[in-house]
Amino acid sequence: MTPVFDDPRLRAIAEKVTAGVRLDFNDGVTLFRSPDILGVGWMANQVRERLHGDKTYFNVNRHINPTDVCVASCRLCAFGKRAKDPTAYTMSLEQVWERASHGVSEAVTEFHIVGGLHPELTLDWYCQMLRGLKERYPQVHLKAFTMVEIGFLANRAKLSVRETLEKLRDAGMDSMPGGGAEIFSERVRRIICDHKITGDQWLDVARTAHQMGLHSNCTMLYGHIETEEDRVDHLMKLRSLQDETQGFVTFIPLAFHPENTPLEHIPKTTGFDDIREIAVSRLMLDNIPHIKAYWIMMTPRIAQIAQRFGADDIDGTVIEEKIYHDAGATTSQNLRRGELLRLIREAGREPVERDTLYRPVERSENVFTVLV
Repeated sequence: MTPVFDDPRLRAIAEKVTAGVRLDFNDGVTLFRSPDILGVGWMANQVRERLHGDKTYFNVNRHINPTDVCVASCRLCAFGKRAKDPTAYTMSLEQVWERASHGVSEAVTEFHIVGGLHPELTLDWYCQMLRGLKERYPQVHLKAFTMVEIGFLANRAKLSVRETLEKLRDAGMDSMPGGGAEIFSERVRRIICDHKITGDQWLDVARTAHQMGLHSNCTMLYGHIETEEDRVDHLMKLRSLQDETQGFVTFIPLAFHPENTPLEHIPKTTGFDDIREIAVSRLMLDNIPHIKAYWIMMTPRIAQIAQRFGADDIDGTVIEEKIYHDAGATTSQNLRRGELLRLIREAGREPVERDTLYRPVERSENVFTVLV
């Protein structure tokens, strides 16, 4: 039954959603500007349940951030530090492998590996790291390196992006996270992250990875100086690349955390903003299978609500997260598997443990089996 919308502009969009017709740029801007959050959410939930029913996915994973040393000076970032900063850190290979072992006791299915753009760590060092992880934990999926890191490593090694990806894949990289996309608007990138690869370069790295058979996630950073038009443009560029490659698995909207950054004067996003971002993303990204409500970023409470506003994933156990916590996040750095089950069930959804590629996982105590 179609609801009575408080915003009459949503009626025509609802007709498209019901008919499975792709939304256009103007539809996206209308969705972001509409005061009728319940109407927008109702439509997003229709799409979510059409795709996934009552299922909400989660995984048992561990984040590993090998270094926070970074040559970039992005105004949006509280994580990266200069090499001479006395608080900066860089793990040795042995420390990375030992840190990974802390999650194996939980029988993690995924290591999520991202870090700063270190001026001295080489492509060979990262390949050694991956090979060491695979030798020690062959059952764990290695989701490693953002498109920004790949571009940086390729440039330092004087190799093409494809050659760099081939070396990392051969060393054990199974897939890629979607961080570093920020917002594709050139105007905004010049202000918040002018030291990074361009938006087009980010998309080109993702395209190359997908053409090689590697899957990745994708993201958007919102809640800083971007406009509604910038957000819609970003989503449509992701959608266009997905039409071409079908390589994106999950989209993760990331709210900007201004604390401890040069942009700390910008107010934090509200729960209203976060819920709307999830809903509009589900409606615009009709070809990306999954929308994640990243509980680390939006709090477990908002992530629960998001399961009724278009999200079908709540992320995982995480174990130790540094990037958002350096920016002032006050959420826990990890959740136990049982806590995730409770959050999902209390939201009225059916929890499904998955691996990185969304294959169901069966678990007996701390032993897991991926159902291929």
